[in-house]
Amino acid sequence: MLDLHHLRDHVADVTRSLRRRGGGADTALETILDLDRRRRDLLVQVEALKKERNEQSRRIGGVVKSGGDAEPLKARVREIGDEIARLDATLAETEAELDRTAAEVPNAPHPSVPDGAGPDDNRVVRSWGEPPDYGFEPRPHWELGPALGILDFERAAKISGARFAVLLGDGARLERALIQSMLDLHESEHGYEEILPPFLVNATAMFGTGQLPKFEADLFRTEPGGLYLIPTAEVPVTNVHADEILDGDRLPIAYCAWTPCFRSEAGSYGKDVRGLIRQHQFNKVELVRFSRPEDSYEQLELLTSHAEAVLRRLGLHYRVVTLCAGDLGFSAAKTYDLEVWLPAQRCYREISSCSNFEAFQAGRARIRYKDGAGAKPAHVHTLNGSGLAVGRTLVALLETYQQEDGTVLVPEALRPYLGGRDRLAPRG
Repeated sequence: MLDLHHLRDHVADVTRSLRRRGGGADTALETILDLDRRRRDLLVQVEALKKERNEQSRRIGGVVKSGGDAEPLKARVREIGDEIARLDATLAETEAELDRTAAEVPNAPHPSVPDGAGPDDNRVVRSWGEPPDYGFEPRPHWELGPALGILDFERAAKISGARFAVLLGDGARLERALIQSMLDLHESEHGYEEILPPFLVNATAMFGTGQLPKFEADLFRTEPGGLYLIPTAEVPVTNVHADEILDGDRLPIAYCAWTPCFRSEAGSYGKDVRGLIRQHQFNKVELVRFSRPEDSYEQLELLTSHAEAVLRRLGLHYRVVTLCAGDLGFSAAKTYDLEVWLPAQRCYREISSCSNFEAFQAGRARIRYKDGAGAKPAHVHTLNGSGLAVGRTLVALLETYQQEDGTVLVPEALRPYLGGRDRLAPRG
């Protein structure tokens, strides 16, 4: 959330930083500063009137005690009360408008984030492994899955419509194996505490992590009740500590969680319509960290390495990309995307985004920490990343480990979760 105190003192710096994102930040900041000035002027007027009302009330007591006529003073007190009520109503409207406007301003990019307008300006930081070399034409997962009898898009469409899939037999078991292996790795080797949060959350939680109000169209909402299906475990897990002051000695705090995720994919009509890449419902293992501000960029590198570890264990070729300022998500100050290579599609696809939100989410969700009883509370920095998106990992496995005879090898790291199986074969 935009810090008004910081904005007042550093208007030029904040404006320059947000300009890097594009999108008319100057106009929004001018509106916010104007509303803030009006709010403070109204507060001064209300306080002055309250002071006058108190003084007049004291005078009324003296006049009555001396037997004089206090009606003119009483009339003035009533006038002051009416004026305060009018100003309070204007103040409430001004503060509401200020809050609405400030809530739609994105986070400022970190200085290390490269300039740029969109995906073409993102920078490749490093890569791992090599694209597999086949002696045959590799098939896409939307052909491999049905041929193996593990993916069924037609029955899913019959049940729910487009952008859904049914996983059958080995497909369902492989999805479950991926989830379990990711959680085991992050909990036992990376030190995360596992959480199983609610999959439905209220509007306050969605606001806290930045999904509301800007991205309402991307969400599924229940009626009656008005709860939202989560688009990512980031939402409930980050909000576990909403409205709390954490003990500084506990930081960093690290959680991992598996959840299904639900996204309307508004605005993606005609994009990635085939296969599992862009579904309304998918599984994801999420990593969330709460950090001291001075440690958060070191924590971002650590979190990113944890997501990378999953890809390395599975032997999947990938690259790490730093998003430019114009491609950053609304709440992020800096983001690394992990992009896995899909052989049949001959392209890289995002499989994890690892972001530092600095104090942006913590300000909205009121998550603070302090060191000791006498210390002043300060906002934590929040970070999160996919560790990994499970459906896209399944896609990468099918396409990477396919064989010419139609079978698919199972990576060694997953074999214990599949009863020792070393390959998937078409049903006879």
